[in-house]
Formats: sequence, structure tokens, C-alpha cells
Amino acid sequence: MTLHIDYYASLNSPWTHLGAARIEALAARHKATLRIWPVDFGTIFAGSGGLPLPKRSPQRQAYRMQELARWREATGIPIHLQPRHFPTSEALSTSCVIGLRETQGDAPAIRLAHAVLRALWEQQRDPGERATLAAIIGECGLDPAAVLALGEDPRWPAMREADTAAALARGVFGAPSYVIGEDIFWGQDRLEFVAKRLAQTAGT
Repeated sequence: MTLHIDYYASLNSPWTHLGAARIEALAARHKATLRIWPVDFGTIFAGSGGLPLPKRSPQRQAYRMQELARWREATGIPIHLQPRHFPTSEALSTSCVIGLRETQGDAPAIRLAHAVLRALWEQQRDPGERATLAAIIGECGLDPAAVLALGEDPRWPAMREADTAAALARGVFGAPSYVIGEDIFWGQDRLEFVAKRLAQTAGT
């Protein structure tokens, strides 16, 4: 049986970034396919009762900072707790990721998405700027001009909107979410349970 993980990601999310290398490693270890869906979490929140970060209570915002510091220490990932360019525009980067997914496959799409997250959270760069995104694409071993041109295709924003509606219908409400069959695992702190689910399925 081929294992498959649907990976719902936000290219602005530190939690998606903290889990990025680990979900790739889990998929590889269990020989599972991994497909990224960089959906619109603004729409997801509006449809599921969640609140965007600026609208959360001061207590929740303060706790978020404590948790980010804890997970930075636990994972050894050198994120900036308040990166210079957060939040950044996802418009072009998500279109490039979706375009790659649909035309070249999952691996280059995931490679670019994770590079965008590293740029934002570790490198103090702004992937919402076209020149910066071009450089990030090149660092992924891809052709910047070709990928940027691909990302400008109007099919991809429309596809993202449809993917977002499908994610809501499926029960996704936060980033990152890893979905295996009917099981949703919300948050990089649930990767232990993802690993167990993959091991159980592989053993059946």
C-alpha cells in the first residue's frame, strides 16, 4: 500500500517552518508520497472560527512567543521570533509553488516552499519581493525567470481558492496540517502521531 500525506502549509507560518524538514524526513522514512497545498489560511480561519494573529488576545499572542522560543530550543532551528518581514505577501510565492506542483511535481514545489519559509524565518529576507523570490528560486536549483513566469499564470490563484475550499470541507483549520486518509494532524507538535500513523499503515 502506498502511503500518502496531504500537507496543508502556510508560507508565513513559523509552525509550518518548524515542521518542514521533519515532515519531509518522515515521508522519506516511510516511503510516503507528500503533496503540498499552500492554501489561504485567512479564508480557512474565516470559515472555521479561527482568528488571524493580529486579532488574537494579548495573552494568546504572548503565549505564542513563549512557545516559539521553546520549540526553537527543542528543534535547534535558528528562527527569529519576530522576523523583519513577517507577515510577507504570499501571492506570488504560493502561485509559484502551485505551478511547480502541477507542472513539475511535488518535490520541487516542496523544495521551494521550504526555502521561502527559511528565507523568512531564518535569513531575515522578504520572499514577497520579486527579486528576493527570484534569488530563492535560483538557490533551489530552478530557473528563476521560468518559475516566476509560471507563477504569473492566472490558473494558480483560482486553483488555490478551490484548494482552500476543499481543505475547509475536509476539516482543515490550521497550519500546518498533515492529513493521512481521514486523519488530520494539526501542528508540527503532532508529528510524533503522524509517525505512528505512518508506521501502523505500513505494517498492515
